[in-house]
Amino acid sequence: MADLAGQRAVVTGAARGIGFGIAKRLLEGGAAVSVWDVDRAQAAEAARRLGEWGEVRVAAVDVADASSVDAAARETLDRYGAVEILVNNAGIAGPNMPTWEYPLDAWHGVLDVDLTGVFLCCRALVPSMLQRGYGRIVNIASIAAKEGNPNAVAYSAAKAGVVALTKSLGKELAGKGILVNCVTPAAVETDIFAQMTREHIEYMLSKIPMGRFGTVDDVAALVAWLASKECSFSTGAVFDISGGRATY
Repeated sequence: MADLAGQRAVVTGAARGIGFGIAKRLLEGGAAVSVWDVDRAQAAEAARRLGEWGEVRVAAVDVADASSVDAAARETLDRYGAVEILVNNAGIAGPNMPTWEYPLDAWHGVLDVDLTGVFLCCRALVPSMLQRGYGRIVNIASIAAKEGNPNAVAYSAAKAGVVALTKSLGKELAGKGILVNCVTPAAVETDIFAQMTREHIEYMLSKIPMGRFGTVDDVAALVAWLASKECSFSTGAVFDISGGRATY
């Protein structure tokens, strides 16, 4: 278990799925966690459940909206005084269809949440990390960022952008005590599957040599290490957690 005692964390999209599992793991390591989620009611319920493991706060945040993110950052910093850990997890899958049939509004919607949301949260919280000379940022991308899933053009492109953002920001902050890394899971079975077709789900499973989907705990364990002081010489890096899927 990573030692996160005394650390203060923000986890976006933490009301459910991978984000909830990450928040739980950080709490178990001793961190205080602010749950940022667009669904205030689900975030409040998640906080109630997560309270068993430590100090939890809630902010209703639309990560695709700069004013919403900035307001949540101010509120969180006022309450905590500082944020040492930022986990950018919030994301949506979008529809499954060929690129030439992909709806323009869905394209913008996926990129706004999955890529611009990461940018906005980093933009809002990095300055306070710079003031303290310490921070850990972990971005949740996808193996689709590297391989490109057919019939998931917006999701694949957005997650590829998250990988590039991670590398750019990691280089900008190298030597300043702030490490920025990225996790690229293969498919993890959560309620995001409800946004996908059965054919797309079976396609993803067929690509995993271990023959199973990842679990929330698999991802949360890796994120907790990347968020800890034990991770001290990796930045701008991309960590696969894919059951052997990666073939590049």
